[in-house]
Formats: sequence, structure tokens, C-alpha cells
Amino acid sequence: MIEKFDLILVGTGFASSFFLNTFLAKAKPTTRILVLERGRLDTHAWQVNNRRNTSQNPNDTFINTHPQKKWRFTPSFGGGSNCWWGVTPRMMPNDFRMQSAYGVGVDWPISYEELETFYARTEEMMSISGPDDGSPFPRSTPYPQPPHRFTDPDKVLKKAYPDLFFHLPTARASKSTPNRPRCCATGVCNLCPINAKFTVLHEMKHLYEDSRVTLILEAIVQTVETQAGVATGVSYLKNGVVSQAGADIVVLGGNAIFNPHILQRSHIRHPLLGKYLDEQIALKVTIDLDGLNNFQGSTSNTGHGYMLYDGEHRKEHAGCLIETWNTPNDLRIEQGKWQQRLILRIIYENLPNQQNYIKYDPNNPDLPETVYTGPSDYALKAMKKLPSILPGILGSLPIENLRIGDRPHSTEAHILGTTVMGHDPQTSVIDKHLIHHQVRNLLVLGSGAFPTVAPANPTLTISALSLWAAHHLLN
Repeated sequence: MIEKFDLILVGTGFASSFFLNTFLAKAKPTTRILVLERGRLDTHAWQVNNRRNTSQNPNDTFINTHPQKKWRFTPSFGGGSNCWWGVTPRMMPNDFRMQSAYGVGVDWPISYEELETFYARTEEMMSISGPDDGSPFPRSTPYPQPPHRFTDPDKVLKKAYPDLFFHLPTARASKSTPNRPRCCATGVCNLCPINAKFTVLHEMKHLYEDSRVTLILEAIVQTVETQAGVATGVSYLKNGVVSQAGADIVVLGGNAIFNPHILQRSHIRHPLLGKYLDEQIALKVTIDLDGLNNFQGSTSNTGHGYMLYDGEHRKEHAGCLIETWNTPNDLRIEQGKWQQRLILRIIYENLPNQQNYIKYDPNNPDLPETVYTGPSDYALKAMKKLPSILPGILGSLPIENLRIGDRPHSTEAHILGTTVMGHDPQTSVIDKHLIHHQVRNLLVLGSGAFPTVAPANPTLTISALSLWAAHHLLN
């Protein structure tokens, strides 16, 4: 007999956990939910003691055919929340309508206005600290926590760009919460030593301890089972044994590598399934300041500059988000000048490319393959303009020397695309409510839904989309 559930949920990262939060709030006491997580539960104490986010090597779970391009994620309970930096900007309204506004990319099937209340709810759940003196995007509510303290270079940039430079919104607590202390300002945010950063393990583990939920760890989902165009359940591998479970609704909440691979293994075909694999690309800028100190405590990155983000330039080349950093890793060595340095991270959007994709090999079905040919010309064109543009943008700072990195970072740890959302079933895999166009009781959550790659960090949008999807499924 195949055990039957009302809902099968795959994964325990941001996408799955925020969906489950809403689903449980409206579920009946008799509802049965099966959650299958491919990773283990590594406690925060284990992570700190071992200085690792997970006991499983991510590189063992897929094949990278272009290893110079890194794809960073965490295969464990809580998914990417174990290793994320906690940076939580919203996307800008025009990010959702790139084709309509600028004639490039495509429009999302959902607008900023439709998602706004779900953004606000996500920020409340994460206790986001953010600016209290304005916002680059429309808001219906203030941030739950006050911002972290600006550094002195931040203050100079804020004065020069009062409507374009803001405190960076973050899930690192600026004041203590019932579950978390305030940020310790040590700058090791990928593995917070004191648990000041929001994680699923710390803040949402109770969802998986609900009596209605059955959680199985180290369970690798093989396929979604279908019959006559309806999802009937899944098959999964646990301890070398393949088992099956049935459900009325199946929800894939893995990342943009594993969700399409499960669908490919399930023979749920679509011409664009697995296509448009990408993420933002970023450059590091090192600025030696002339007499102006940096590193005045506070958290690891403190400011967001929108001077080159939105505008008519996006018709020709990518927009970018400017981050100011406040970590002691790049101090100067000159006597008396060690604090006189500012690090910027310039994060560019990308136009998705079908030549970047997830490959399914029937001769090696257990491991998805990533194929990557490089960033878009749209992004590269913007990067080439940076040396001529940036000195003018930073003219308010006393700059002794400015150096722009000669190559992008190998990863932004944001895996996007591969199960894109849209109105048209011919040009998208899922609809605006993250429901599969062909299998209508199958939802595909997560960053794979993104049809474009905006400059903003995607985690807040991933989580808000899950709240949106659960809300519309239940109403």
C-alpha cells in the first residue's frame, strides 16, 4: 500500500518553509503533510564547531560541466538559509516589467503591486531591519526593525544621494528579538556565530514539528508520479530503498538545479524546462580613502546605492545595485591609514540565455548537470562602462585610489531560472501562482520561477512568492 497524504512538499529551504507556514495556518487538524528533505539536519552548534554550513558536500549532488562557474547552495535542512548573508532588498517595480518599460527581457506575470503585501509579510516574519528615512521601492508598512548604523563613507554617500542611497535591508537583527540577539558585527555572516541572522533552522523548525507534518531527512526525490495529467505522488530514495507516497497536491520547493531535474526525470516535458539557468554577476571595487575612516562597527554590509539601478540606461545595458561593505578583511597596511578603505560590490542584472541550462542525462539520471556559456552581453556591456562612470558617481568621497576587479566573482550564490513563470504555457513552465501549466495540482516554487535576473538579491522575493502561491492555492 502506498501511504497517502494531502500534501507532499519537497525541500525545507526558504521556498518550502514560507509556503508551509501559510498552508499550516489554514489546514485542518486532520491534514497530513509529508516533507522530503535530501539533506541532514546540522544544528547551529555543529555548524559553528565544524565551521561548515552542511555536513554534505554540495558538489557531490550535481555535475558542473563548467567548473570555473560556481553554483553555491546548501543541501541540508533549512537549505540556503544556512549559508545566506541575510541581504533582503525587494525587487524594483520595473524589474517585473522589463519588456514593457525598456524593451528587453520579458515581463513577469505578476506585478510589484500584487506582491507588495506579501513582501511586507515576509519582512515581518524575518524581522528585517531596514531604512526608516525613505525607500527606493513603494512600501505599505515600515520595516519591523530599525536600520543598522551607517559608516562614515555611507553618511557621505547618503548626503550626496538622499533619494538613491539607503541603509541596506537585512535579516541580521539590529536589536534583539525573542529568538535572536542583535548582530555581533564580526562580519562572518555566512555562518553567524551567535544566531543573529534569520534561518529556517532557528525560526521555522517548529513548522516541521507540527503533528500534521511528517519530515523525512536524507530522502532524495526521484520523480513526480502522474496519471492522466494529474500528479498522484512522488518516488524517493532513502537508505538505498526507493519508496512511493501519494498526495492530492505535490509541491517542489528545491532549488533551480533540482526542481527541473525532478521534472525531467518524471518525463514532464516542456521546451524551456531547465533553460535560462543564471544569476547576477558582480565586481569588487576597492577604494583607498584620503583621510576618511571606515569600519565604525555596525554590521558587515551597510548601504545600498541605486544610482545605477533603474532608468533609461536599461534599454541599452544592465542596471546594478551598489553595496557598501564594512568588514575588516581588506584593511590597508599603511601606518595610520588602516581604516581608510571602502569595499563596494557592484551587482549587475542579467538577461537569461537558453544556452545556460540544466541537463538531464538518462545514462546518469541521479545527477543533474549544469551547462553555462557565460553572462549576457547586456550585463557585460554595463560592466565595461563602469571605469568611466564610477568615479563621477563617487565624486563626493575623498578618493586616493580606486581599483575595479578585472573579473566578476565566480558566484553570487543565487541560482535562478530553469522553471520560469509566465502567462503563456508555450513560453513558460509555471503560471503566475507557481502552478505547473500542464499538471494543475503540481506547484514549483523557488528561484527557478524567475523569468529575469534583477540586480536585487532574490531571497525576499522567493519567500514572498511562496506566501503568494500558498495564499492563492487556499483561497
